[in-house]
Formats: sequence, C-alpha cells, structure tokens
Amino acid sequence: MKTSAVNPPFLRRFSRGQRSPAVTRSGTLYYPIWLSYAVGALESAGHDVDLVDAPASDLDEDAVLRRVSGHGSQLVVLESSTPSIESDTAFADRLAGDGRTVILVGTHPSALPRETLASGRSFQAVAVGEYDLTVRLAADALAGGDAMSLRSVPGLLLRTGGEPFDTGPCRRLDDLDSLPFVSSVYARHLDTRRYSNPNALHPMVMVMGGRGCPNSCSFCLFPQTLTGRAMRTRSVSNIVDEVLWVRDNMPEIRAVFFEDDTISADRTRLRSLADALLEAGSPLRWTANMRADVDYETLRACRRAGLRTVCTGFESGDPGMLAAMRKGLDVATMRRFALDAERAGVLVHGCFLFGAPGETRASMQRTLDFALSLPLYTAQFYPLMVYPGTEAYDEAAAEGRIVPSCFRDWLSPEGLHTAVVRTGELSASDISAFCDHARRRFYLRPGYVAGTIARTISDPAERSRTLKAFSTFWRFLLPGRR
Repeated sequence: MKTSAVNPPFLRRFSRGQRSPAVTRSGTLYYPIWLSYAVGALESAGHDVDLVDAPASDLDEDAVLRRVSGHGSQLVVLESSTPSIESDTAFADRLAGDGRTVILVGTHPSALPRETLASGRSFQAVAVGEYDLTVRLAADALAGGDAMSLRSVPGLLLRTGGEPFDTGPCRRLDDLDSLPFVSSVYARHLDTRRYSNPNALHPMVMVMGGRGCPNSCSFCLFPQTLTGRAMRTRSVSNIVDEVLWVRDNMPEIRAVFFEDDTISADRTRLRSLADALLEAGSPLRWTANMRADVDYETLRACRRAGLRTVCTGFESGDPGMLAAMRKGLDVATMRRFALDAERAGVLVHGCFLFGAPGETRASMQRTLDFALSLPLYTAQFYPLMVYPGTEAYDEAAAEGRIVPSCFRDWLSPEGLHTAVVRTGELSASDISAFCDHARRRFYLRPGYVAGTIARTISDPAERSRTLKAFSTFWRFLLPGRR
C-alpha cells in the first residue's frame, strides 16, 4: 500500500522529534526518529512509503499535500506534538480528503487520545503509545480495501461519527533487533546534512539502542507516553552492525547519537557495547544520553571506544528540587560523575531545569552555582516543560500552576521554550528570565570563552561544530534576548 509518513509543517526548523519540542536556540534539529522507525516497519512489510519531513525541508502545507497526492498515498501517518497539536489536527483534516486514511501519532495523542480526536473533524484515528506495530498493522488491514478493518488493529482510537471506538492496547515490540536499521531509512529518504545536534559532530545519525527507562523522573516524556518504563534493548551485536552499516554506506556521517533515554541503565551492557565497538574498529565518534551516576571505569571504557560527549540531566543543584522531580540522584553523586567524566576524557553537556514544585529564587541560584562549579563542556538552562501524560503535568494541573490557556503557548511566538508553570514564589516570567540569566552567566565567563576559542583554533572538528551552533545561539546571549 502507498503510504506517506509526514512530519508536518509548523514553524521553520521546529524540532518535533525531541523530548521537549521547540525551535531551539542552538539550531538543533532532530531526525523524525520515531516516524522513521515506523517507516522501517512499514517498508519491511512491503508497503511503499514516502517519508516527508516538512520542518527540515521548508515545506508548507500545500507542498506537502502535493507530495502526498503525487505519491498516491492511501494512508498518511502524521506525527504530532503538544505545542503544535492545534496545527497538526487541522492539517490532518486537510489531508483526510480524497479517500485517504490519516492516523495521528506521537506523544500528545498517546496522552490525550479522545481530546486529540475531538479537536479534528475528518481525520480518522489516533494511535496510542509506541506505534511501529500499530501503523504496520493498519497498512496491512487497509491494503484489503476495507476501512472498517481498522477496528481489528490494536492501538487505535477511531472516529465513528458517534462515540469513538477504542481498539484496545497494542503490545510494545520486545524484539527490537527485528526492526530495520533506522539509519537505512534516513539514507533512503532524508538529507542528513539538515539535521544537527551541537553535542555531536556533524553530520550525524540518531539511533536507539533500547526503549524505555526504569528511572522515575516525573517530567520525562517518552517513558510515560510512548515506551513505558520497562527497558527493552537491542543486542550489542545488532547495534554494532548498524554502526558499521553507517560507516560503510553513509560516508558523510561522522558521528552516531544514541537517543535512548539513558544508555547507562544497564552498566554491564554498556561496557559490553563499548568493548564491541572498540573491537570492531569503527572510526565514528558517538554521543549518548547518560545518567549522572556512571563510574569512572565505564566512562573510560566508553571513551576508548569512541564516546565523545554525554548529555546528562543534572536538573538541579538543590536537594529539594531533585526530590520534587523524583530524580533519584544526589548532588554529591552527580558532582563525582562530572569529575570522573572529565578525568576519562568525556565531554559533558549538562541539562538544568527550573520550575519544579517549591522552586524559589534561592533554589534556582543553588542550581546555577552547581552548574558553574562543574567541568561542563556545554549546558542548557530550561524552564520545566510539563507535557500531558507525565506525572509533572498532572501535578501542576491539579495544583493550578499551569499558566498557558492553550497548547500553542507552550512555546513563545518564535517557537522557543518558555516557562509554562509557576510556583508559590515565582511567576512563569521569573523562571524564564532566570533561564536567560543562567545561560549568560555560564557562556560569557572569560575562562569559558577563552577555552572555547582555543578548542576551535586547535581542532577542525570542534571549529565546525562550534561555529554551526554559535551561528544561531549567540544572539540569545545578548541582554534582553530570549
């Protein structure tokens, strides 16, 4: 069956695929990674799929409609997110003409399926949860020519003209090795030069070595809406095979970004992966999301195997805020991790959040002081973004702390992150303003500026990465800019 998988238009370079969708200050643009995995599942079942990434390709709605029509698609799988949901459902209705079946997928419809379906008029269904298998089964069913057959496909909420029909939950994939390499989907459908993350060398590919996260952070989006908290992992040999496939088939690629929620959830497996990558002799550097409790020996093993950077959620330097977010780590453990990473030669990108329940000016300052005391390569300072489907959202809604009245206001008019919650002491504007202050304090330190200049002069790869990020990021360091 001819199918289109669409990351729809919204804002220019809107990075819908990341945990906190936005137009980023650093110019980051994620691959449509979940949609790409679904494309791989569809293609492996024999369906003819066109993957359309509108934000990366600067396509407007009319251009996407022409492309979908030109492909002759009978099924459209449409990605969505919380900030863009009003736009996404309106566009889904436009696509639903000419006999096409449109299924809206992603974190937002997974969290609010009935509300999402009710916000449109014509599109036929939303998928709830991880959707690789759901959309493949839907394409198989529709290939028989009967739209009513969608009632037999698990994981959907269907528009019926009356009460929506719930087809029941779809099982999550256990055998992740059965999925095609997502990098092969990128190679067939996307221009890899358009995607970037300043924490990885450019160009890079994003892959997942596992799904799910056993930790209990109240704000983390994917485990609470798509994947669940139970860990499912690909075999080490399967991951290494994909890295080698990238090396042999995508010569422009310089790095692999492991987009697992945390690659270090199983420390033994992580060391096995490092050993296997080292033995395979892959020249590709890699970046990974890593929890701030990994020991020095594991970090050192990963560094020998090509690990360049880790993205680490420290979140706060205040014990009360860490407890409020259910982070499960203490400040001393996180400080030791940062120092061990530096000793192992691993660069650390630190992530910090402001606005947890009970946040005060004093607790925000403790977090900033903590960030400034760590040997970090780069850092981001964001307001806590609460999304439907997460415990953090439910808590904030119950306490009346959510400020916006519509989901579009989860972002500024330009698409940048802006605070959506308030606390007893702080307004949303107070929190956003402190994020701006923290960003300037971190990046405009004379020692940090001098170190960055030295690295860009001595290392061509670092020069390319820094200049690419700085080309968009610099203006947000100016007073009065957000």
